Amino acid sequence: MSPKRKETRKTRKLLFKTMRVEDSLAAKKARIERELDRILSRDDSLLFQAMRYAVLDGGKRFRPLLLLSSGACFGVALRTLLPFACAIELIHSYSLIHDDLPAMDDDDLRRGKPTCHKAFGEDIALLAGDSLLTLAFEVLARAPVPPGIWQRKEEAVRAISRHAGSSGMIGGQFLDITLRTGPLTEPKVAEVSLKKTGALIIAAVEVGAILGAAPPAEKRAVLSFGRNLGLAFQVRDDLLDSGESKKETPALRPDHVTLLGRAGAEKKLAELVSRAEAAVERFAHRAEEMRFLCQGLLSFSPEVKNA
Repeated sequence: MSPKRKETRKTRKLLFKTMRVEDSLAAKKARIERELDRILSRDDSLLFQAMRYAVLDGGKRFRPLLLLSSGACFGVALRTLLPFACAIELIHSYSLIHDDLPAMDDDDLRRGKPTCHKAFGEDIALLAGDSLLTLAFEVLARAPVPPGIWQRKEEAVRAISRHAGSSGMIGGQFLDITLRTGPLTEPKVAEVSLKKTGALIIAAVEVGAILGAAPPAEKRAVLSFGRNLGLAFQVRDDLLDSGESKKETPALRPDHVTLLGRAGAEKKLAELVSRAEAAVERFAHRAEEMRFLCQGLLSFSPEVKNA
């Protein structure tokens, strides 16, 4: 076979593989959307309208897709994983409502539409965020799992709680609003990023590994993947944000573009994506969806920022 024909076969095989992964992720996303709609349809009060407004009709569902992909990597049924994936998305959505409030980032737009507090008022937005967080743990408590993995369910809920709380996402948000004076260092910026943005991403892949009883070496690999991916996600957000007009001087916030410059941040992003992929190389054939989601961060489209 000529080199040209070999290359053509290789290209077609890669294209087919990419299409297969894209179709699988699209099907998973549709299941997530239907389940979120079901969870948030129990009531039509103004509070639930605000909750639905903040969660539905927007976002790439990056974190729940990661959780479903991680769980599938270790042989967990989608029906078992789905409540955990939706709970992660509810927690993420609550955090965005609170991030956008005037006391925090004071943003007027989220995913191309007015932020929750602009649409419903600060008081209702605050309560909608609180309700989404509480609802997430109700969903986790009700999550049906096979009898043999009840202990794994408990461990998964603990992992989500830890990553969402003061030692994870909320701790990162606290650092983000308090580290505005003094010189920025790469370890300091990385700590903020790993907690504020990376924590729920790490939680997503960790829960899949926990529920799937991943071998210790593979669980460590998944956690390394999650840490590198979480940091990469924030570097990419910083790059996208650097092209937008801000209400405050960017240098007052800990971000990678301010610290490294645009070229340095782009290089850092590529390095982190490469490290994340390398972390799961030993079982790459089972981690195709995870790797695909990771590679997507290198595509500079604002869509991923709205994840």
